[in-house]
Amino acid sequence: MNTEPVLIRSDGSEKDDDKSDNCKIDKGKVDKEKIDKGNLDEEDVDEEEVDEKKVDEEKADKGRVVVSWTGGKDGCLACYGAILEGFEVTHLLNFREIRRRGSHDINPALLYAQAEALGIPLIHKDFISYEQEFKKAVRELRDSGEIIDGAVFGHIETHRKLVDRICGELCLELIMPLWQKNSRQIISSLIDSGFEVILISVKADLLGKEWLGRKIDENFICDLKKHNPSIDPCGENGEFHTFVTDCPLFKNKIRITESEIVLRGGYWFLEISKFGTEKK
Repeated sequence: MNTEPVLIRSDGSEKDDDKSDNCKIDKGKVDKEKIDKGNLDEEDVDEEEVDEKKVDEEKADKGRVVVSWTGGKDGCLACYGAILEGFEVTHLLNFREIRRRGSHDINPALLYAQAEALGIPLIHKDFISYEQEFKKAVRELRDSGEIIDGAVFGHIETHRKLVDRICGELCLELIMPLWQKNSRQIISSLIDSGFEVILISVKADLLGKEWLGRKIDENFICDLKKHNPSIDPCGENGEFHTFVTDCPLFKNKIRITESEIVLRGGYWFLEISKFGTEKK
């Protein structure tokens, strides 16, 4: 799956990014793994094509961004895609609704464990209005001296107007690597990239509590289809929510050691009380 971020202006049009073309190596011209300096004349090699350090420096010019973070697969995969494209992630932003406990709720200690594994600071706050709290967090970061050029979201089909409004008001580049991608392709990309993901909440009238803790693996889509073909493989309609225990960016894996299954608000939840980490 192509995880190249979609850069979207506040008017809805996609932005051309000329810098990305300048950062690519033409492998048809030079196979860097087969270069033998003793047999290849300098005039046959364009130094800019094989200078990986220069490529990395150019990609790093993409900008400094924050990532909307719930601990689940979509935000983490979007973060991964943005970093691969050359964006520098300065902070993860997580917000928990004060008035009610939602299907995204998770032990904050787990989110901090993910942030530590990534080596990226996490800002965790309660909110009444997600939009207002997100704007406030970015403004406070800027007031403290941070340069924030954009925001990364893991949305696939929903909340476009909301994030458009947030980024438009803050003059942020809206980066949505998964936007309108095929759900099956997203799951395949997740697995192929080496993510380890489990289900931590499921809608009770669609999925039983036996699905809690289930890993998203090669059999996941097939088993989900057999159970109920109407369920989106990414849970895009709120059918389930996930937690990432490992990904290529993590320095440590997260291991769940103690949990409890509870029914709340029409969802089965895997409430995780104890966990550990192990270095990779």
